[in-house]
This record gives sequence, C-alpha cells and structure tokens, in this order.
Amino acid sequence: MFPPPLTSADQLLPHLRSQGYAVLDADTVRALAGVRADALDALARDWDDLPPDHHLKDGGRYRRRRHACFVAEHGALRDVPHRAHWQPRDYNALHGGIERWFEPVLPATVARPAWRALPLWLARVADALRGTQAWWGEAHQFRIDTTDGIGRPTPEGAHRDGVDLVAVFLVGRRAITGGETRVFELDGPRGQRFTLLQPWSALVMDDARVIHESTPLQPRDAGRVGHRDTLVVTLRAGGFPTPAS
Repeated sequence: MFPPPLTSADQLLPHLRSQGYAVLDADTVRALAGVRADALDALARDWDDLPPDHHLKDGGRYRRRRHACFVAEHGALRDVPHRAHWQPRDYNALHGGIERWFEPVLPATVARPAWRALPLWLARVADALRGTQAWWGEAHQFRIDTTDGIGRPTPEGAHRDGVDLVAVFLVGRRAITGGETRVFELDGPRGQRFTLLQPWSALVMDDARVIHESTPLQPRDAGRVGHRDTLVVTLRAGGFPTPAS
C-alpha cells in the first residue's frame, strides 16, 4: 500500500489551489476542525447502525448508508428537511439522473458536536477558496463491506461529484484489503494513489479540478466479513443539485 502524501495545516489552501486536493492526518483534521478525539470516537460508533443502500444498480448488497443535508453560512450550520440525493448523469453515469431517497442520518448523530464541527470547518475552507457565501451541503455515512466477496466504494468509477468541495473522512477499516484512493487531474496526466489507514484522516478535493475513485475491497481473512467506513461531505454554491439545475 502506498502511504498518503500528507499535507500540513498551513499548506492545505496552497495545495488545494495548486493541485486541487490535499490529504490530512487525523491530528491536523482535529486541530483545524476544533474537535476532540473522544468526540470523533463517539461519532464513529454511529456507523454500526446504517441501513442497506437499495439503489445499487449492480444488484450488490455491499453498501450501507445514511444521508443528511444542511446549509452552512456565517459560521452556523442549518439542518434542512430530508431530501433526495440527485446527481446528473454527466457526473455519475451509473446512478445519475434519478432521485435517490436514502434513510436520513439519525437525530442523535446530527446533534453530536463532531458531526457539526466537520462541515463547518469545510465551509471555512470553501469560503477561503471561493469567497464567503452560503454553502449547500450533503453528508453521507457509508459502510462498504465484503458481504458479496467484493465491496465497491465507487461502483461508478472515477468521477466528480458536481459540487465545489468534497471531503472524504476515513472513519475506520476492519478485516479488509484494498480500498486504495486514487486522485487524478481532470484535464492532465498527473495522478496520485494511496491508502488511508488512520481513522479520521481525510482527503479534501476541489471538485472542479480532479476526479477520484476508491478501489474494491476484499476480505482479509477467509470467511470473515470486513468493512470500510467513511464520511463524505460535499459543499455546493447556489443550491442543492436538482433535476432542473
């Protein structure tokens, strides 16, 4: 496995501007977001209660998830009523063009200080990159497991999300191999491959600059189901993606 090319806190914005992505270790995430390790540990336990994703077009049973939406503005996070997740087919050839209603993130999870701190920090990053404004955000709890023998974190392949900023937080890994992260220039030859192993390390991306994917998971031990948990937070200026946008 290739180690992640870690970025220091003071180089986060320069790296996002120069190459379109940055990788942060857990200490840096905690420091920048102002969140304690024990708060993140408590948040991670909520991944044990995710329902199946019934929208997988490949018929797989390997993905569980919950979904929440919010607006971040002026240092405050405002939750919005539960809504469908929608992406155009230009960004997601496999699952784009349809309204996908996922089970909502549990109220107890949404109320956790760590849950609220991470999107607010990402909004501060977006303000620094694009200018201070309202950010329409979505947060996805994912568990990809090896129930089917292979788990696919990105069955749609290398893609963009159709937003402004994306953060992928590794919540944890158990009894798996694979799950390598790959980030590529949108219009160039450069790419980077690495494996996030440290809980609450993160990949932050300027979605207009790069495409990304994660390789399939396989069980590390025969007969034992493993999994990889992530929190994906996206921010978009101007409103949520909709079929009319």
